[in-house]
Amino acid sequence: MKVKSIFKTILLSWLLLFAALAGYAQKTKPSKTRILFLLDASGSMYAKMDNDSRINVAKRLLSKSIDSLSKEKNVEIALRVYGHTSPPNQRNCKDTRLEVPFKANNFDEVKKRIQSITPKGTTLIAHSLLQSAYDFPKEPNTRNVIVLITDGIEECQGDPCAVSEALQSQGVILKPFIIGIGSTVEFRKAFDCVGRYYDANTEQGFDDALKIVISQALNNTTAQVNLLDVFSKPTETNVNMSFYDMNSGLLMYNYMHTINERGNPDTVQLDPVFRYRLVVHTIPPVIKENIDVTPGKHTIIGLDAPQGELAVKVEGLTNYANLEFIVRKQNSPQTLHVQQAATKEKYLVGKYDVEVLCLPRMFFRDVSIDQCSTTTIQLPQPGKLIVNCQLQDYYADIYQMVRNELVWVCKLPVEKRSHILIIQPGDYKIIYRSKGASRASNTFERPFKVTSGQATNILLN
Repeated sequence: MKVKSIFKTILLSWLLLFAALAGYAQKTKPSKTRILFLLDASGSMYAKMDNDSRINVAKRLLSKSIDSLSKEKNVEIALRVYGHTSPPNQRNCKDTRLEVPFKANNFDEVKKRIQSITPKGTTLIAHSLLQSAYDFPKEPNTRNVIVLITDGIEECQGDPCAVSEALQSQGVILKPFIIGIGSTVEFRKAFDCVGRYYDANTEQGFDDALKIVISQALNNTTAQVNLLDVFSKPTETNVNMSFYDMNSGLLMYNYMHTINERGNPDTVQLDPVFRYRLVVHTIPPVIKENIDVTPGKHTIIGLDAPQGELAVKVEGLTNYANLEFIVRKQNSPQTLHVQQAATKEKYLVGKYDVEVLCLPRMFFRDVSIDQCSTTTIQLPQPGKLIVNCQLQDYYADIYQMVRNELVWVCKLPVEKRSHILIIQPGDYKIIYRSKGASRASNTFERPFKVTSGQATNILLN
C-alpha cells in the first residue's frame, strides 16, 4: 500500500536540517559535486545479462566509471548498498548500509568494496533513498547526486516517489538518476516519478547509460532563449527569465535576457540534470514548461514574446503629483500592473483595459498594444476644486453628470471644513445636508463646472 502522505510527514521534521544542502542555488556555481552510488544487491542481481550476471556487469562498469571520476576535480563519491546482508527469506526491509562514506580520494576504496558485494535479499528502494539523505555532508554550495542502479521495483511497501519528491523539494538532492537493468515498460513507469530513468538491458546499454549519467552529473550545458516578436525574429530582450525545476518547483536560475555584441540572444549555462519550467517576466509573463537540455549540446528555446509600450500623458501643465493607472488584460478583473503616468512600460502585444486613478476614475477599454510602438492615452489637464463648508457637521458627496445621470465620484471627509481636489474637467454636483437635520427635505444640491487649468470654489452653507 502506498503511503505517500505518511512519508511526507516523517520527512518534514528533519528535512529542514538539510536546507543548506541546496547546492544548485541560482547563479552560484557549485564548488563540489558529490555522487552517491546506490547499488541494488538483491538476489535477482544474479540473473543473466549477455554472457555474465547483472551484478558482475554492474561491478565491472561501475569500477570503470569510478576510474573516470577519479580524474575530475572537485568530485567526491560514496557507496550505499541494499539487499546484501540478509537472506531473501528474512525479507529485511531495513537492509541498507552506507558502505563507503564521502571523503576525498576514496575512489579505490569504493571500487574495492564494490567487488566484495554479494547479492542476497530484497529490494527496498524507498527506505534506501530516505537513508541516503543522511549520507551527504551538510555543506552549502554542493551538487548532491544519487545514481540508483537496480533491477527491481519496491518490495517493502515504501513509496520511492514520495521520498524522492520530498528530498528534491527541500533541496537535499538533485533529481536522482535511475539505471534500470533488465527493465520492462511497467518497470520504467514505476520510476518515472522518482528520477531520470535510463534503460540498461545489455552490457553496452549499461555502459552507455553510465556515461550519460556521469556527464549530466558533472557538466552544465549551454542554451539561448529566443524571445520572438510578431515577425518570429528574436529581437525582444532586457527582461528577467526564471528557470524552475519542473519536478520540485524550486527556482534554479535567474538570467536577465541580453542581446550580445553579435546581435544574438546571449548564451546561458543550465544544469542538464533538470527538466525546466521557464517564466519570462514580461507583462503578462510568458511560460514554457517541460524544457529538456542535452549535455554537450547547445539548446535553443523559443517563446513568443512580442511587445509594445503603453503610456498615459496629461495635456498641458498638470497638478497631479503621482498619477497612476491600472492595466488589466481585456475583459479580465485581474490587475497586471499599476503604472505611473508619464512613464513607458512594455506589455505583450494584445488588447488591454486601462483604469486611470484620477477623480473621477477614467476607463479605457480595448486598448491595443502593437509591436515596437507606443500606445499613448491622452488625458485632459485637470482643474482644481476648492470646497469650504460653514456647517458644523455634514454629509456631502460629489457626483459627475454623465448623460443626465449622476455618477458618484467621492465622499468629502466630514472631519475637514476645507477640501482641495484635483479633478477632471466636466459637469458635477455636490449633494449635502447638515448632520443634525431631521428631514430629508433639508438636502441641498450645488451644481458646478470644472475647467482644465482653472480653480473652482464652492461654499457649503
